[in-house]
Amino acid sequence: MGTFDRIVRIAIALIIAVLFLTGQITGALSIILLALAAIFLLTSLVNFCPLYSLIGIKTCKIEKNNG
Repeated sequence: MGTFDRIVRIAIALIIAVLFLTGQITGALSIILLALAAIFLLTSLVNFCPLYSLIGIKTCKIEKNNG
């Protein structure tokens, strides 16, 4: 997972948390969004997204070995 991808995921998780804590989102939507935020935060912290590996997406730079 690339750095930009991790930053975006953490930012989205923080925005969702703030919206929940300020009461902007409630009910079933808040539960769904909090679960999504937790997943985004967890995958950012471990630097791995299982969904990306299943569908073959790579957002990190590939190191070229010239030797």
